[in-house]
Amino acid sequence: MTTTYCLRIKCPDSVGIVAAVSGFLADNHGWITEAKHHSDASTGMFYMRQEVRGDSLPFSLAELRRRFQPIAERFAMEWSIRSSDERQRVVLLVSKQDHCLADLLHRWRGGEYAIDIPCIISNHEDCRQLADWYGVPYEYVPIHRADKDAAFDRIEALYREAGGEVMVLARFMQILPPALCERYFGQIINIHHSFLPSFMGAKPYHQAFDRGVKLIGATCHYVTSDLDAGPIIEQEVVRVNHSHGAAEMVRLGKDVETITLARGLAYHLQDRVVIHENKTVVLT
Repeated sequence: MTTTYCLRIKCPDSVGIVAAVSGFLADNHGWITEAKHHSDASTGMFYMRQEVRGDSLPFSLAELRRRFQPIAERFAMEWSIRSSDERQRVVLLVSKQDHCLADLLHRWRGGEYAIDIPCIISNHEDCRQLADWYGVPYEYVPIHRADKDAAFDRIEALYREAGGEVMVLARFMQILPPALCERYFGQIINIHHSFLPSFMGAKPYHQAFDRGVKLIGATCHYVTSDLDAGPIIEQEVVRVNHSHGAAEMVRLGKDVETITLARGLAYHLQDRVVIHENKTVVLT
């Protein structure tokens, strides 16, 4: 596949941003293959994502970054340029339920995600056989209520040793320490088995059943120190009715969780997600 460079921008909105960026790429013979942008009137912010063919430019990625720097400074941009050849290192965390883990591993093995998975970390042994089948190292880190700090120190150490760039909580049923959330803000992705902000915390399907809702869903979001309240990346729902018990809602919810997490992770890996305060702009 042709190598592409993805340029992602966030900056105060003003006249001339699109012209400056597109003109810069055109002046350097850049072949734009995808362009998305959004002007947010409520915040006064501007967001842009452009993909350009790497082989259309007469210089390297490093030189592209150097030449783009003056434009970035002119418009006070927060920006990044990433090559499609860069394989991000994604560490998966799981507890006992394996449906999200199995789905991500299947997509990875099938080439849907151009990533490396250096390890899977779990506080239970239940998913080891699945990890072994896919040939991914499995790190068992028990978490005891009396000494959780030591366990999370070990998890963070494993993440660093693995060169982790993204941490995915694929139904990892533990609350991360606030300090860990802050150090890796924007790197930790969670799937919550509810359509947030409804039914936070434990057993959301049972809460939904007790409330008699007609839609249940799942939410893929970035993790913050506020439980289940981080910036939302993606959500999906499925319709239910009075005939569905809590157990049936759990079964239906598992399918929604896998789809939502897979899609949200893909958006993150493709640099489509821009965080602003506690919200996201997803440039799809």
